[in-house]
This record gives sequence, structure tokens and C-alpha cells, in this order.
Amino acid sequence: MKLNRRMAMTVVVLFLFSSSIILMAVDTLFRGPEVKNIAVLETSLGVIEIELDRDKTPVTVDNFVTYVEEGFYDGLVFHRVIEGFMIQGGGVQPDGTWKEGNDPIRNEARNGLKNERGTIAMARSSDPDSATSQFFINTVDNPGLDYPNPDGYGYTVFGKVVEGMDVVDAIESASTGDKATPYGAMSDWPVTDVVIVRAYMKES
Repeated sequence: MKLNRRMAMTVVVLFLFSSSIILMAVDTLFRGPEVKNIAVLETSLGVIEIELDRDKTPVTVDNFVTYVEEGFYDGLVFHRVIEGFMIQGGGVQPDGTWKEGNDPIRNEARNGLKNERGTIAMARSSDPDSATSQFFINTVDNPGLDYPNPDGYGYTVFGKVVEGMDVVDAIESASTGDKATPYGAMSDWPVTDVVIVRAYMKES
């Protein structure tokens, strides 16, 4: 029996659809797990998960992930906590000594990302290209830190908190004071140390 044109087209569509399903299954089977850029900070007050934006800040994310995978952040503290602004860590030990990082990276703040509540950005000096290991998490919207403010460069946002914003808020609410360090007193230091117990990349 001859197939009419409509039946023939139906057969072709079903064949193509079935083939695509098979190809998708084979691709899923052999390509391995999808890689997601999720960094986990286990702190003394709880766990924070951060999704990193590698597409918009490849240099900054590679830099941060290197520190994470090297165990650099393990045992460091959030040494600067300012309510209504941000929490900062990633470079200071509980005794107040600085931990030397790798070479500075170039500023990538001109990427469209904003210093909004829950985003993570690189800390730096007055030199725009001076960021090494220290980072901060914005606890409120801080448009004054966005590109091109405040100095024509801004502060590079490279990800956002996706789990544990309650932990960030708890850190922000910690009582703070002056901390005696080998370099002199540091202000805005939590009275009870908030420690990054462990940092690692989350597997997909």
C-alpha cells in the first residue's frame, strides 16, 4: 500500500524525533557531569554557597578557584565586618597576621555585574589591579562600588550567594571592635572570630 504525503511526513518526523532522543541520551551518557562553578565556604557560623560567573569574569574566577583548591582560605577569618555594608575575608589569620597571596590580577569590574546584596566582589587597594585573595560579600546594594565608581574602575563582582544568605546576615550582625595585630589595631573585627573552616568547589 502506498503512503500518502501526510503519512510519509509523519514517519519522517517521528524518525527524526526518535533519533534526536537517542543522540541526547548517548551524549548525556558519555560527556560526563556538567561543571558548575559553585564555591562552598564552611564557616564557624554556617555554610555559604556562591555561584561564580566565569563567563563575565574569567580571570577573577580562575584566581578565586585557585585559592579555594589550594586550601588557602582554610582557617582564615572574616576580619572586617561593617553592618549595612559588607563582610570581608580571605587574607587574614586569627592572630591578625596577613597571609601572602599570589600575584595581583587585573580589574574586571567593567562586566555589567553590580555590587548588589548577596554578590561577592574582590577587595583591593587604591590600585585597581591590586586584588589578590581578599574578597567581600555585599550585605546591601552598594552602587558606589560599581564600575566606574569610585575611581573610574570600581570593584569586580564575580558571583553571588545562592545558599546561606542567612549565614552572611549572621556574620554581618556580629559584635565588632578593635583587634590588636602585629601591624597595629584593626577596626571592625568581630569580637568572636568568624572562621572560614574550609573552602572547596562543589561537585555537580
